[in-house]
Amino acid sequence: MRLIIFALAAIGLLIGAMAVYMRVAPMPPEIWHLTPAEVTPPDSPNYVLRVGEEAPRFAGTVDGIAARLDEIARGDGARLIAGSVSDGHITYVQRSRLMGYPDAISVQVHPTDEAGQVAIGIFSRSRFGHSDMGVNAARVERWLSQLGS
Repeated sequence: MRLIIFALAAIGLLIGAMAVYMRVAPMPPEIWHLTPAEVTPPDSPNYVLRVGEEAPRFAGTVDGIAARLDEIARGDGARLIAGSVSDGHITYVQRSRLMGYPDAISVQVHPTDEAGQVAIGIFSRSRFGHSDMGVNAARVERWLSQLGS
């Protein structure tokens, strides 16, 4: 019986330690701040990459769209870790509510060939795990729908 109690306590401590680590896991900008158009898609399905023809387009200026997207991202709980709104190239980290799993979201807003139009390259990916259960896709769609309204 003692062995079972000890094993359960050890498992509980391990789960607790993992939960703490997820909440404080570092997200070094030199690793996570990427240019979406230069990304090679990972082998795992825990990401969304919208670049080139798949990059959403909006009417506006790079500065204006980047500033609005920054408001949306921060309002959704994302924290800027690299880049700047004025450059139109920004990387955020957003953590899940329950376990604190970190996701990195790199965004680059750039002009298109059409006057008054900008494109948004976006790469949203999970740091840990193989599947994200649709979290990154839902985030990207949420941010873009708010930007379009």
